[in-house]
Amino acid sequence: MSGQDDIAWIAADWGTTNLRIWALGAANNTVLHKASARGMSTLAPKDFEGALLELIDECLPENRTTPVIICGMAGSRQGWREAPYRETPCAPPGVGNATIVEPADPRLSVHILPGIKQMAPADVMRGEETQIAGFLSDHPSFAGLICLPGTHTKWVVLEEGTITRFRTCMTGEVFALLKEKSVLQHSLAHEGFCEASFEAAVKEITKSPERLTGELFGIRASSLIAGQTPEAATGRLSGLLIGAELAAVASEFDLQNIAILGRDQLSRVYGAALGILGNQSALLDAESYTVKGLSLAYEAHLKETK
Repeated sequence: MSGQDDIAWIAADWGTTNLRIWALGAANNTVLHKASARGMSTLAPKDFEGALLELIDECLPENRTTPVIICGMAGSRQGWREAPYRETPCAPPGVGNATIVEPADPRLSVHILPGIKQMAPADVMRGEETQIAGFLSDHPSFAGLICLPGTHTKWVVLEEGTITRFRTCMTGEVFALLKEKSVLQHSLAHEGFCEASFEAAVKEITKSPERLTGELFGIRASSLIAGQTPEAATGRLSGLLIGAELAAVASEFDLQNIAILGRDQLSRVYGAALGILGNQSALLDAESYTVKGLSLAYEAHLKETK
């Protein structure tokens, strides 16, 4: 790692389950990247500063204040300090909308970026708007749909640099609950899934999404009496849930121009499901856009302080 004097500022993405930080130089080059499992759900408000210092204390210069720009759940009602939402339609919020925290450590200057709310239908996001800001810096004229896969997948409409509306789907959380807590846990594979079963399930459920709960129990029945393998059961569960989500999304949004922010396995699965239904999508690096979005906020902070 480079010396402490090379650190100009700290970028942080504080999720529900994880904290990720990047210590960056003046040219926004990454000097240090670290992560911990000390997400918002594990912390009381008084614990946030300590959790942050666990990752960055070694790289903080002693002779000056280092800006820390944070997106995500640190700004939630249960977080470090609540950062009020901006309301759609709006551009991704920047540092001018940030909530300032006064930490005990004098080496820190903390700014928490706000999330976005939608009043009808009611919906919220925290963190994804910063990824979108980074995406827009590379694609300022993009008009279409952004998919941000995760435990709570976001579908976001962009028009002329503005987030006009969005929808959150709890598909990832439902999959985890069914896999870990339901009767289906006895039928599913610990790792891997059958792609053919996934494809068949996506095609079936998008034609008749009202059959979802019955088809879910059919996974258990097929494992008991029809010789269905754990990998086939897992593929079917994933296909049914994501297919039902896509059927709902297709009723609200135009699926002709989709960018998926993510290159992990879940993002690839969403891309595959869209392809099965004849919709093309582009997979893009979500982490780099998170850092880019935080960098835009830092650059705006520099201008404000000059």
